[in-house]
Amino acid sequence: MSFYWVKTNTFIKKIFYKYCWDIPNNEKKIYLTFDDGPTPQVTDWVLAELKKHNAKATFFCIGKNIDSNPELFQKIKSENHSIGNHTMNHINGWKSETSEYIKNVKKCAEILSQKYLTKSLLFRPPYGKIKKEQSKILLKLGYKIIMWDVLSADFDQKISPERCLKNVTKNVKPGSVIVFHDSVKASPNLKFALPRTLSFLKEKGYVFDVLN
Repeated sequence: MSFYWVKTNTFIKKIFYKYCWDIPNNEKKIYLTFDDGPTPQVTDWVLAELKKHNAKATFFCIGKNIDSNPELFQKIKSENHSIGNHTMNHINGWKSETSEYIKNVKKCAEILSQKYLTKSLLFRPPYGKIKKEQSKILLKLGYKIIMWDVLSADFDQKISPERCLKNVTKNVKPGSVIVFHDSVKASPNLKFALPRTLSFLKEKGYVFDVLN
């Protein structure tokens, strides 16, 4: 991902209005989300940080990572966080045939429902890249396609941990859907930015809610 918006452009939200970018409200609710887990050590650490602040979040999990780390996935569930589908193999919708893409989403859904008795109609496309025909099918199947209002860019190893923190604190507003990643690649930025983000949001009176 060489180009990205830290703060999603309003024009983009209007064009792709069928996707969920934020959930405006008057209660200062915000929605923390974590992509790409569960990842040993990283996800454990995230869960511990969330617990310190009594914060709930939504985890968009990759199917193969769920299968590789079943106990860690169950821990996310047991701590009452929300679960979303992030495909089976983190595939790029722009580079995939529609039939292959939908099959990959369904495979993750099957693992969630059959192995872990978890039904989720929350879906986030890896990289935020999804073709119109792919989204059309998923919306017909009842999925909510969750994008974001604020991207921490913790995955970007070219930015400093301080910049990662500012990406969130300078752009958050009531209703923001905020993206972090519970992955090894993102962990250096994440481990600096997340605790400070949680403290900042709490001090500003924000309330942490889950997507459903």
